[in-house]
Amino acid sequence: MPTSIAAIADVVAAPLPEIARSLSEYLAPTIPHSALIILAEDDVSHPLKLHGDPALASRVALSEMVEARALLSGPGVLRASVEVGGAARNTVLARAETGPLLVLVDPVPAASATDPDADVRADAELLQLWRIVAVRIRQPARDASPSYLLESRAAAGVRAEVVAELSDTHSRTLEALLAVLRSPSTDDHAARQAAVGVAAHAMVQLRTSTDLVRTFTEEPVTSAFERLRDDLVPLVRYRDVDVQFVEPPVDGRALPSEIAHGARAIVRRAILASVEQPGTSRVRVKWDCDGRNLLISVRDDGPGDASLGHDALDELRQRVSAVNGEMTLAATEGWGSELSVVMPLDPPHTHGDDPLIARLGPREVQILELMTQGLRNRGIAARLGISENTVKFHVSKVFRKLGVTSRSEATALIAAGRAHR
Repeated sequence: MPTSIAAIADVVAAPLPEIARSLSEYLAPTIPHSALIILAEDDVSHPLKLHGDPALASRVALSEMVEARALLSGPGVLRASVEVGGAARNTVLARAETGPLLVLVDPVPAASATDPDADVRADAELLQLWRIVAVRIRQPARDASPSYLLESRAAAGVRAEVVAELSDTHSRTLEALLAVLRSPSTDDHAARQAAVGVAAHAMVQLRTSTDLVRTFTEEPVTSAFERLRDDLVPLVRYRDVDVQFVEPPVDGRALPSEIAHGARAIVRRAILASVEQPGTSRVRVKWDCDGRNLLISVRDDGPGDASLGHDALDELRQRVSAVNGEMTLAATEGWGSELSVVMPLDPPHTHGDDPLIARLGPREVQILELMTQGLRNRGIAARLGISENTVKFHVSKVFRKLGVTSRSEATALIAAGRAHR
């Protein structure tokens, strides 16, 4: 396997949508393969990344990759036959500590009579490379920028709506079918029994698919809090600060992926800002749930002058606003300060039934929403973490697609459309 630092840097530097292609090209000389698949649950919008055989890529199912990952209980490499695209295929599976799974389909063995350990060495090097790439893949989720949170929340809203609609439709259909087939007046008992079995199995499959989506995109609140504790260890290890943790209830509602990432990023940033204040010796972190929101509290015993810093506060507000949350900072001189954050667990309603919104892309929808809230270009740029020129570009596209020439016209058009629904 090539070990050029420059070549590895090129792989890691590739944009996330291109990282599967970049990694596949890097590995091809040493481990030839027909396709490369990445399962990365931290990327809520695109958990599967594929490169290679187009016919195979179009058939790969998320459930197949989840089952393949279950073969590795922890970090490691495994050569195994797994189901890919509906058929058993030889693969090399690599799992990193952070969770992402790498799958090489139809790998060509390197071992030979003269070098029987070639595959073992290749697997060991593959795991080390994958650990580096996996950190790169997880970085956007760990940073939880406002832009990432907005896009993840939008994707979560669309996904939840689709799952709900499919569940309702199929449930109604199958329940009606079962009601008819269970009727005692129906002839052909054997056919009825067979049909009942098929329909009941379909109901189970539907619920399994729905549970898979929910499981894949949610994280138990206790697990999310435990990951937060692990994240904070290197941040406070060499500081003379006592960090106390008040754990959330064990029966608290599971957190959507983007909320879990955002909450951890907010707490990390708040603690860094707190411990940089002179005189801070103790910080208490508390998470709680009320069934609809994640409630976060970060309290310190610092000077109590609310001097977390404008940059830190702006960054925190942007992250909180990105998920439609609320943030307050209370300070008492000589006693310390307390940051309180409320993060809603349910995504906002989507606009799938609005023909005007349907014309726009995801980024354009985000910008239009902020425009209707009265934000100017500079405020939108700060909220989304993009440049003001990029905002102007998208605003012009919004105007063109809606057939308007000003913000007031766009706002009035959207308001009128909502009033008639």
